[in-house]
Amino acid sequence: QLQLVESGGGLVQPGGSLRLSCAASGFTLDYYAIAWFRQAPGKEREGISCISKNGANTNYADSVKGRFTISRDKAKNTVYLQMNSLEPEDTAVYYCATQSTNNPNYPGGLRAYDYYNWGQGTRVTVSS
Repeated sequence: QLQLVESGGGLVQPGGSLRLSCAASGFTLDYYAIAWFRQAPGKEREGISCISKNGANTNYADSVKGRFTISRDKAKNTVYLQMNSLEPEDTAVYYCATQSTNNPNYPGGLRAYDYYNWGQGTRVTVSS
């Protein structure tokens, strides 16, 4: 069974940091570009970061650029999202998802409809 599992969410104060993990079971992430999305209550799902199959290229939404860093560890079959300088506006459920691509350098884009194999999400709450 192909499954993505996000973890690492929680409650953090403004200005704090969290590292989210996206682990795959039943398949290898090596064949996919991976993206992180988030959805806040009452808002549409937002693509925030993506990374190419070879890890060489990344892309970020303006809302997180300079604060979040996406990376991947092939040996652990896991993709990470390091989130620094968190703001209350970052409060959301965070999801990872896969996109098939033949180009190892293509980071995948930030459009949700290009992705499948979604995880169940991990909740991040930024509050004092």
